[in-house]
Amino acid sequence: MSEVLLATDADWIADEVEAALGGDHHVHRVRRGYDVLPTVENATPDLVILDLQIGNMGGMATCLALRLEAGAGRLPDIPILMLLDREADVFLARRSEADGWMIKPVDAFRLRRAAQALLDGGRFTEGAEADVAPLPT
Repeated sequence: MSEVLLATDADWIADEVEAALGGDHHVHRVRRGYDVLPTVENATPDLVILDLQIGNMGGMATCLALRLEAGAGRLPDIPILMLLDREADVFLARRSEADGWMIKPVDAFRLRRAAQALLDGGRFTEGAEADVAPLPT
């Protein structure tokens, strides 16, 4: 059973993610972006799902922090799925180096496809810029 860390302060998103993934994955939730790094450090999940709008530290900042820590060798490189509010936010997901993103509202079928793609080492993207080449590093 895969371990999934969900970071959201929205109960409806947590309910949707748990309903979609709970049977096949163990979903652990934190309500603040600030809590993601220590949680990953203490119990490395197989997948991190970040809501773009998290109260004190947004999904983009959290994603960037995870990537910086992984790049410095202090945390493992974990696949990250970002839940976006609108299609225009695809730029933010790409810029923060998320492995995948989907535009809310979340539905179980798309979320299961996205999670499985990332757990299998692939990507899952949607939106206007989904097929755009990655940003240069």
